[in-house]
Amino acid sequence: MATFLFDNIIFGPVKSRRLGNSLGINLLPVNAKFCTFNCVYCECGWNSKGIKIELPRLGDIVPVMEKYFSENKQPLDVITFAGNGEPTINPDFPEIVAETIRLRNKYLPNVKVSVLTNASNLGNEKVVAALKMIDEPILKVDTFIQSDFELINKPASGLSIATIVDNIARNFEHPIIQTMFMRGNIDGTFFDNTTDESLGVYFETLKRLNPSQVMVYSIARETPLSGLQKVAPDELEKIGAKIRSL
Repeated sequence: MATFLFDNIIFGPVKSRRLGNSLGINLLPVNAKFCTFNCVYCECGWNSKGIKIELPRLGDIVPVMEKYFSENKQPLDVITFAGNGEPTINPDFPEIVAETIRLRNKYLPNVKVSVLTNASNLGNEKVVAALKMIDEPILKVDTFIQSDFELINKPASGLSIATIVDNIARNFEHPIIQTMFMRGNIDGTFFDNTTDESLGVYFETLKRLNPSQVMVYSIARETPLSGLQKVAPDELEKIGAKIRSL
């Protein structure tokens, strides 16, 4: 199905269901998706193959941000590191975060800084320190069951959901968790992260992590894998009600 790539370092602002008017910062290539996951629902499609990966570096990004921030006339709620893959892959991520916060404080002091991350790089102390500088580090976790994790997120070899959970618990006292709920046939196996088994593990793990916020949502855009099914709003509300009760 049709997916898309962000073709600039800065994109938007877009109206985010979760964040409001969000100005995107893409720290990944503009011609390829580059990620530690290969999620079946990703709006950017599958990880690119056969393309030379060239990441924008600190010197490429800071002048673009400063020009935009200093000239911006649009209402913004948040500046969000997102884009064509996992933003913490960029080797300059800690330095870029620091410069973004400096420029935000100078030009857009009332705007928050956020990041959408799959939490796969929380074993890197510099990445964790940078994430803690950000107003809203949003950690994407769709399931806490390893077999389902491998089906829906298709992580890079060696990544386990148990390690990711341990890293979240060790580094964040009250994390922000984001979860995509969906169902469908994936590689010949039917997947549904709203089953009693999946939700039971999900709720118990949330109790351990003690998040400050949990963002639950379902598919709203085209997906690289066809046939995925949305979870209805009333189902999401039941999940949300259970989370609130925790």
